[in-house]
Amino acid sequence: MALGTVAVVIAAVWIVAGRRSGRAVAVDVDKVSRREVFRSYVTASGEIVATRFADIGSSVMGRVVALNVREGDRVKAGQILARIDPVQARSDTEAATAQVKALEAEALAARQQVQAGTADLAQAEARAREASQTLDRIRRLHRDGLVTNADMDGAQAASDAATAQAGSASAGLGRVRQLLAASERRVAQAQAGVTRTSDILSKTEIAAPIDGIVSRLQVRLGEMVVIGIQNQPGTTLMTVSDLSAINAEIKVAEADVLRVAIGQPAEVTLEAIPGKRFRGRVVEVGASALPQTNAGAAAREFRVVIRLETPDPGLRPGLTCDAEVLTAQRQHVLSVPLQSVVLRPGRDGRERSGIFAFRDGRAVFVPVTTGIIGGLDIEVSGVDERETVITGPFQVLRALRDGDAVQRNQMR
Repeated sequence: MALGTVAVVIAAVWIVAGRRSGRAVAVDVDKVSRREVFRSYVTASGEIVATRFADIGSSVMGRVVALNVREGDRVKAGQILARIDPVQARSDTEAATAQVKALEAEALAARQQVQAGTADLAQAEARAREASQTLDRIRRLHRDGLVTNADMDGAQAASDAATAQAGSASAGLGRVRQLLAASERRVAQAQAGVTRTSDILSKTEIAAPIDGIVSRLQVRLGEMVVIGIQNQPGTTLMTVSDLSAINAEIKVAEADVLRVAIGQPAEVTLEAIPGKRFRGRVVEVGASALPQTNAGAAAREFRVVIRLETPDPGLRPGLTCDAEVLTAQRQHVLSVPLQSVVLRPGRDGRERSGIFAFRDGRAVFVPVTTGIIGGLDIEVSGVDERETVITGPFQVLRALRDGDAVQRNQMR
């Protein structure tokens, strides 16, 4: 940066001195080009990825006791890929099942108690009704003077006792019903435990979630696998990728990402397959920048996904690639070298884009309207097709002013 600033200052001093002395400044020149087709590309690098893939982990901790696939094998959804030691999970399931059976026996006994309590209550209520009817008859006879007071008191006591027995039987029935409800809830809880342990046992068999190819195998027979907890990731056993559709994921610089849109055509090249270009289209543009791996990096990058139209069967995830995305195209346009476009203040004080035309040994500022950028050239309008344009050196262009004396650089 310091050397560049010094060079610009020296160039400015040289140009000012040249103006005072009348000497012409040596400049590089080029012609305005007429382009029948002018294209703008965004180039970036990335890697080949499968459109669908699954990183397969384990929901249980244990030792790998069976590994049924190798890297590169083709698998079907539901196929058993590996097995984790099931001894502990199986014993937990058996214990939970035995507990359910024990609690179901308790629930059955509680149901029988409810049935017995219901019968006792019905019997007590019948005796209470009988005692009440007897009491009514004794009362009528007592009013007529046909029974003694002792008989009346005995009938009343018998009725009260029968009613109390019916109440006691009702309360007993309520208690055994509560016991039955509690036992049924314990059975339901134990059955939930069986469901949980059975699920854990089933997960000791690792099944393929999708059709595809084992693109990465990260465990060996006999290794221990762990499950993820909090911020600690679990063991990834393998990756299954569906290679029927292939993407190229590239990292586009923030200066270019706004020119990329879904549906734009692209071409992808791979170092692994030289001389072949794969056509595709942009199917995804990242909405946020990728995390920076280097804390000192200033530029940000965005993830862009290109779907390849006719992928090669030999393509594999992880292969590096380069991509050109066609972001814009114009026909019958004029273009100049990108470095020849400069900013100068206009009559209203606002800066505007323009070029310096080489006319009769003078630099003449010509305002232009810029368009798309294609490589090292840029689309312009407002300039004549036959115009000769000053393209450099950069330090000279920075300090050049309208009307300065210039001459062609003999070194060009």
